[in-house]
Amino acid sequence: MPDWLLSRPAIIALAVAGGACSLLVSWCQSGARLSPRQLGWLSRASYGFMAASIVLFIIAGFFGTER
Repeated sequence: MPDWLLSRPAIIALAVAGGACSLLVSWCQSGARLSPRQLGWLSRASYGFMAASIVLFIIAGFFGTER
């Protein structure tokens, strides 16, 4: 696994991207800006970004990388 993927900025960027996607889903739902199918995909993407961030955070903790 590349070292940059376990770096603190990469993990934080994934978490922020997940949060931004989640906010976008809420905003688009309130104004009916996207179809339900598109909202579903965007919601899954937000959970994917957040899950990747959590998993990488745990892996970085096990390997003891400080970046």
